Amino acid sequence: MIRLDRFMCGAGAGTRSQVKALIKAGRVSVDGEQVFSADLKIEENRTRVLLDGRPLFLPGNVYYMLNKPAGVITAARDARERTVMDLMKDAPGKDLFPVGRLDKDTEGLLLITNDGALAHRLLSPARHVEKRYLVHTAAPVSEEMCRALEEGVEIGDGKPTLPARTERIADMPCALYLGITEGRFHQVKRMLDAVGNAVTALRRVSMGPLLLDDKLPQGGWRELTEEERRTLGV
Repeated sequence: MIRLDRFMCGAGAGTRSQVKALIKAGRVSVDGEQVFSADLKIEENRTRVLLDGRPLFLPGNVYYMLNKPAGVITAARDARERTVMDLMKDAPGKDLFPVGRLDKDTEGLLLITNDGALAHRLLSPARHVEKRYLVHTAAPVSEEMCRALEEGVEIGDGKPTLPARTERIADMPCALYLGITEGRFHQVKRMLDAVGNAVTALRRVSMGPLLLDDKLPQGGWRELTEEERRTLGV
């Protein structure tokens, strides 16, 4: 247990006197309740503390979900292009980075963290963590196309893709859900090209057990819930 004012100081919210003034002004909430007592005892690793609606964290690992919009690149920084980290500039936490990469024109789920060990677990080829996409296509998706994708297709780099998981969508003939466990360059687009179709829009909807929050607007982000963190083992 730790005093609220000490926690806030450790999270970089200000000096002890500044933090006490923030609490007194009613700008702090603990687990959804507005608080006014600086000496309130909290559990530093379990209690949710917000300052003006923004979460505070002690130094350590943090975890965010970003709904990436098209038009930004997946990089920590770039001299010419707008990056996903530009969307995260107000997120608390040090040394944040995106886990994996989405193409500039691809939308959807992106995990942002400073936990290198988690990133390694999710991206390691040996672990075969599935990334699932909603794929819109130029032509209707046939059963034959799905069978080929599920068996693995040649995409021009010398070896077939690993078996994918497909799901046709009853009321959307020009779309499918596609789950892959690799991360090869432009892989989904090249896979659809290999079966005689083409991708017109692409959205990642899950990564391992982490599902995109369909209430999160494009370009929006939020910290992971405790349940989401548990599913990731953090």
